Amino acid sequence: MNDYCASIDFGTNTARLLIAVRSPAGITPVRVEREVVRLGGGFTDQHGLSAEARERGLNCLHRFSEIISEYGVKKVRASATSAVRDAINGGAFVDKVLRDTGINLVVIDGDTEARLTLKGVLSGLDSESGTIAVLDVGGGSTEFTISSHGTPVFIKSMPIGVVRLTEGFRTDSDMVERVESVVAHLEKDLSSAEIKVSENFELVGTAGTATTIAAIKLEMVDYDYRVVNNFTVSRADIDAIYQRLSKLNPQERLSVKGLEKGREDLIIAGLVIITSVMDRFGFKRLKVSDFGLLEGLALET
Repeated sequence: MNDYCASIDFGTNTARLLIAVRSPAGITPVRVEREVVRLGGGFTDQHGLSAEARERGLNCLHRFSEIISEYGVKKVRASATSAVRDAINGGAFVDKVLRDTGINLVVIDGDTEARLTLKGVLSGLDSESGTIAVLDVGGGSTEFTISSHGTPVFIKSMPIGVVRLTEGFRTDSDMVERVESVVAHLEKDLSSAEIKVSENFELVGTAGTATTIAAIKLEMVDYDYRVVNNFTVSRADIDAIYQRLSKLNPQERLSVKGLEKGREDLIIAGLVIITSVMDRFGFKRLKVSDFGLLEGLALET
């Protein structure tokens, strides 16, 4: 009899599956699967999730369901985030997923997403900083969390994500203006909460943009989460990556080692979000966490 648990992070751009063994010391990954589904692709306020995106999502979750069955997992926790919670047809999609695959997708709000992400990030950090700022750049939203000694003291879910920005703005300058406006509001909210971000804070980036930055810097051909997790990049490193990629079209970016197919058009938006936050608050370095919502879900399964 195994003691496997499973978690699914069904995001706006990427879907991930974790099969793990839980113990008092934490979780030990047994198998990790990831697929760029782009669930938020073609999203509209009037129609919600597009038919093509729903089909891609269902196909992915059918595959995940088969893997879960293969391992005989009984304890599964699956979450859906920004794209599904904002979609007019999100509830109908969740119902169809349950009927067709047996996976019970639970739509979580931004605060819950941030808290679970923090739990996952902390479980994989190699240092115990007193105060950290966690930046979770997603496809539909971005969560910014301040944690003091493992306890969240500030959470902000911002309506900017790589899919939303890429499909919503025609020019990079318009996208930058939007991101900087939202980040300026973040600064005001921190001030209202009487939280002053200082150089003593450690900035930790999680999710696809952050891990892609690390993979590009490392020139990875085959992604290895063990090498990426806790890898640190400087603000100058990130700027060099931005300058390099911005001169290439999406197809040309696929030749860059470390850039996963499916992110070639989205990476610029992710870089804009990360650099805007770093510059607004004076962060000089970004520690990359491969751990996040997926691991947080498994820890609470």
